[in-house]
Amino acid sequence: MSSMRSGRVAALVALACVAAACTTSGKPTPTQTGAAAAGMDKFYSQTVKWGSCDTYPTDSKLPAGTECTRVDVPVDYAKPGGATAQIALSRVKATGQKIGSLLFNPGGPGEGGLWMVGQGNGTPIAERFDRVGFDPRGIGASVPLIHCLSDKESDAFRAEPPHDNSPAGIAATESEAKQVAGECTKNTGNEFLSHVGTREVAQDMDIIRAALGDDKLNYVGFSYGTRLGTAYAEKFPTKVRAMVLDGAVDPNGDPLSDSINQATGFQKAFEAYAADCATKPDCPLGTDPAQAVNRFHDLIWPLWDHPSVAKDGRVVTIGDATTGVQAALYGEDGWPILTQALNQLQHGSGDLLMRLADNYDGRGPDGTYTNSQDAFNAIHCVDDPPITDQATIDRQDAEYRKAAPFLDDNHAGAHAPHPLCNFWPVPSTGGPHKIDGIAGLPTIVVVSTTGDPATPYQSGVNLANDLKAALITNTGTRHTAYLGGVQCVDDAVNAYLIDLTIPPAGLTCG
Repeated sequence: MSSMRSGRVAALVALACVAAACTTSGKPTPTQTGAAAAGMDKFYSQTVKWGSCDTYPTDSKLPAGTECTRVDVPVDYAKPGGATAQIALSRVKATGQKIGSLLFNPGGPGEGGLWMVGQGNGTPIAERFDRVGFDPRGIGASVPLIHCLSDKESDAFRAEPPHDNSPAGIAATESEAKQVAGECTKNTGNEFLSHVGTREVAQDMDIIRAALGDDKLNYVGFSYGTRLGTAYAEKFPTKVRAMVLDGAVDPNGDPLSDSINQATGFQKAFEAYAADCATKPDCPLGTDPAQAVNRFHDLIWPLWDHPSVAKDGRVVTIGDATTGVQAALYGEDGWPILTQALNQLQHGSGDLLMRLADNYDGRGPDGTYTNSQDAFNAIHCVDDPPITDQATIDRQDAEYRKAAPFLDDNHAGAHAPHPLCNFWPVPSTGGPHKIDGIAGLPTIVVVSTTGDPATPYQSGVNLANDLKAALITNTGTRHTAYLGGVQCVDDAVNAYLIDLTIPPAGLTCG
């Protein structure tokens, strides 16, 4: 999960993505569905027709041979006879002796997952599983969509000059938050906004399981996808065959401490980048890592009053520049790009930082956006209770700046604005809670990386303890590890998924 979203809208969220030649799957049997609630049988017994993906919008090109479909789910699980939503699925069939389906989620919240069917190409899991991706309700190719701002409005919000934490600046920030919340109500409707959280998506996953014809779920969730997996395990523990949670979100972490922990994670990632950069002749932060934060501020802070200009004419604000930097800090493979972008900025161009921010925010070269930003806001605001106490909001702002000094914009004040979720039109439906094992849940696997900037290592340790899971520790500076080129992690996870071989206690990779 990442609570880091960019530009003007980011500041509002909190401190802190005609079927031809169809084939038909067999209908699942009643014993496969586990459908107990009245009125749910029609969802668990639906027939799925797979076909072309040509009409399914995706962030990335789907592999050859991918099939797509949609399954029906109730918008409100308490009212299965009411409105329905359609969840988009993608599938690449197993190339060998099939164990079952393997469902993937990339995280977010707000990111589509159809593209994830390409994960694991040429590996044992491609041979033994139908790989299945899905766009969670309200996202991507699923119907209906969460929709708040138009493409032009999103560009306009990002281009707005930043507001400081003066009384006038706070009033302006909170006014914009109310405007965004109002647009979400107008364009999506409060009924659907009330039912887009983790609580509902976890239940959608069980209908997906049944529609795929699987008696039990095989699942790999990354980042926020670990929260989905945990929620599924809590509600359907006996329906889990194998579950891998990589880049964990701690279900008992409160929103305030989570934001501070994530800030600390990004600060450590920045310091690791700065130390590596200092060994290179072209480092824009100089040769002394101890001075890297100051050198970075010298590059970034002038954008507050004098934004750069991208090649397409858009202004590059300090918000977009900072987002671009954070996006590049998600893994060591982004460090060379970050060096190039900061060197460009040193010579007056913020174009590459803008492209990094665009990529993170789901903006294409043609100016159109995915709805990942809108979905992030909607899901985030229903998943956790808002922080409404002004003293706590002020403390969060101060502690965030202290935990991640490279992200301090030098415009703090005595108070901080209330975040977007405090103006959200529907109440939250989730929140932190303690888990001490789950009866009936088989042993699952948690992967946590020591230098993960977005989901700190300790969150994985906590989640593994909560779920009585096997923990794989990956050493490095990156966000998530499985299928990311760490052979030790891949081998252990593949053996677990295929043969249910539990990784040895204390396994450390990297």
